[in-house]
Amino acid sequence: MYKRQASKFAATGVAGAFLVLESTVALAGGGRPVTATADIRLCSDPSVVIGSAMLREQKTDEGIKRVSVSMHVKGLAPGKHAVHIHETASCEPCGSAGGHFDPGPFGMTNPDANHPYHSGDLVNIEARGARGVGNLQTVTTRVTLSDGPLTLFDEDGSAFIIHDNEDTYCPDGEVAGCAGGSRFACGIITAVD
Repeated sequence: MYKRQASKFAATGVAGAFLVLESTVALAGGGRPVTATADIRLCSDPSVVIGSAMLREQKTDEGIKRVSVSMHVKGLAPGKHAVHIHETASCEPCGSAGGHFDPGPFGMTNPDANHPYHSGDLVNIEARGARGVGNLQTVTTRVTLSDGPLTLFDEDGSAFIIHDNEDTYCPDGEVAGCAGGSRFACGIITAVD
C-alpha cells in the first residue's frame, strides 16, 4: 500500500515539490530557514493580543537575503493601516519602540528623512468586515533575520508597529501623519530556534 501511494505521489509531482522545498530551505544557510514571530498587542492594553506575524528569511540564488512577512490581525478599523518595523524591541509603551528601523546614515541623522525607504518600511495592511480582519503577505530585502548590518536582532532588537491610519508614503515629504499617525498595536519580533 505504501509503495503504491509513493508512486502515486511521484506521478503527480508531489515528490518533486518536496525536493524543491528541501532545496529552498537549505538556501537559508545551515540547512534550515531562519524564522521569527511576533504577537501583536494593542498599544492601549498590552494584555490584549489581536494577531500574530511570522517572518522567514531565505537566501536567493544570487545570495540576496529575502524576508517574507505574514501577518494576521483583527480588531482594526476598516481600511488601510501603516505597518512598519521599528528600531527597538519594546512595546510598553508603544512609543518605546522608537522610530522606523533604518541602520545606516539616514537612520543615524534624521529618523524621518528616509521615509518611505527606511529598512523597516512595509506596505499597508487592509482591514475588512465587522471584525476588522487584516492579512498582510509581503517580501522585503531591506532587513535580515541572520547576522549582518540589516539584522533585526541587533543589540536592542526590533518590533512591529501598526498605525491608526494608512501610510501615504509621504509624497510631499515630511508631513505630519503621512506615515500612519498614532500607534495602534505593537509586536516584539522574537527569533524562533
